[in-house]
Amino acid sequence: MKYANEINKRKTFAIIAHPDAGKTTLTEKFLLFGGAIQTAGAVKSNKIKKHTTSDFMEIERQRGISVATSVMTFEYRDMLVNLLDTPGHKDFAEDTYRTLTAVDSVVLVIDCVKGVETQTERLMEVCRMRDTPVIIFVNKLDRDGKNPFDLLDELEEKLNIRVRPLSWPINMGKDFKGVYNLYNKSFVSFAPNKKATDEDVVQLSDLSSSYVDEHFSPQDAAQLRNDVELIEGVYDTFDNTDYLQGKMAPVFFGSAVNNFGVKDLLDTFVEIAPVPRDREASTREIKVEEDKFSGFIFKIHANLDPRHRDRIAFLRVCSGRFERNKFYKHVRLEKDMRFSNPYSFLAREKNIVDDAYPGDVVGLFDTGNFKIGDTLTEGEKFYFTGIPSFSPELFKEVVNKDPMKTKQLEKGLRQLTDEGVAQLFTQHNGNRKIIGCVGDLQFEVIQYRLLQEYGASCQFNTLPFYKACWITGEKQKVEEFIRFKQSNIVEDKDGLLVYLAQSEWYLNTERANNPAIEFHFTSEIHK
Repeated sequence: MKYANEINKRKTFAIIAHPDAGKTTLTEKFLLFGGAIQTAGAVKSNKIKKHTTSDFMEIERQRGISVATSVMTFEYRDMLVNLLDTPGHKDFAEDTYRTLTAVDSVVLVIDCVKGVETQTERLMEVCRMRDTPVIIFVNKLDRDGKNPFDLLDELEEKLNIRVRPLSWPINMGKDFKGVYNLYNKSFVSFAPNKKATDEDVVQLSDLSSSYVDEHFSPQDAAQLRNDVELIEGVYDTFDNTDYLQGKMAPVFFGSAVNNFGVKDLLDTFVEIAPVPRDREASTREIKVEEDKFSGFIFKIHANLDPRHRDRIAFLRVCSGRFERNKFYKHVRLEKDMRFSNPYSFLAREKNIVDDAYPGDVVGLFDTGNFKIGDTLTEGEKFYFTGIPSFSPELFKEVVNKDPMKTKQLEKGLRQLTDEGVAQLFTQHNGNRKIIGCVGDLQFEVIQYRLLQEYGASCQFNTLPFYKACWITGEKQKVEEFIRFKQSNIVEDKDGLLVYLAQSEWYLNTERANNPAIEFHFTSEIHK
């Protein structure tokens, strides 16, 4: 265990949530506490001229939403924290799902006014698939929201997980008095328009102390004591093992925009969150403490800086030590590659790193060698499994508007679909190109980027398909099926066969008529 010291210093996590729950604001506050930035930017504000650090693409600033996952690294209490801020908008969910494969734990942000929303449930399902440890942060307590106990019931019911509050609010909205921390028995009082600092923290090991009666109205003091008694009686005591196995989620309350409750969350996070863990690969389990380096690409971003036309592949280190200028084996292409300037990130700002350890995310310059899911090793041949590619729900045919720019269009489509923004299908034995996306907004982003970054103009014609299913089964039966369904069969960019169903009814009929063929809604990259 050569690198045990480095491994135990690292925490890698993603922030996920429904749009507008306050993910990017919470990210800014984490960076502020970690000393990575001096003033926090705002996502939507007329007064504040500083944009948020993590929304760096032009289209993100215009619309006030996150379009791509951004990676940030900062230090906090002798820990190196790798934070990935993901898009909340459902049209970019696929980027978020894949990011979840590269992290060890998750912070889920809930808006206390709206509660659990549909996109939150979908994101949670992906965490459930992998038993990822989850900490929940209930945000926007400076507004009048749902009763905290009702919120906890809603979390348990809709997200299918046991919860345990580790902090508790005293009122909310205009009567909000502060947060009592049940984990380390302390209290922080809230004053509007004033940021919470270390001086505001009062240690309260016992709620029967006179401090409570002096600082609260008799009604609030009684309410707090009753609530805490109820929590201790009804909810299981916090068990770190259950949390690490993804069976229990600790819950914190606060208001990110007022820095409130964020420090409680961050302090507890660096204490309880998991350090980098072992990973499943195609041939064996890769132990995090192995001496030999291995890692996989979970995201590719073309033209990160439009002035340089650079394309960066994001690598998650899984074992061993990654070193600058050392040769590593690219398993899929079976060739050796070395990287002279690998980067660590603060969103768009990059710093060259000399080495990286398990849990770190490193940016590698890419000239088109990488696809999502590619593995780098010191010579051994295996793939990391469990990196999903989901079935798109919207399909459009690409029509080239400028025949002189055919080459640019092909290159742009290939690079943007390698990024995983969308999926590219080619008609079986034909050359019609079809793009499949999860949401409409993605088509706009693709069209905008094809024109801005590649100079290729195209239009999209909507196709009447309902879902894409990858098909496998006995060779003879599959060939027969293809012959009958010629016009609905396409190939994805890895050459796998895909059936495009016109409707749910058609799909169910085909499944019933062809029991020998399996229809899959995700093609796990590298089976």
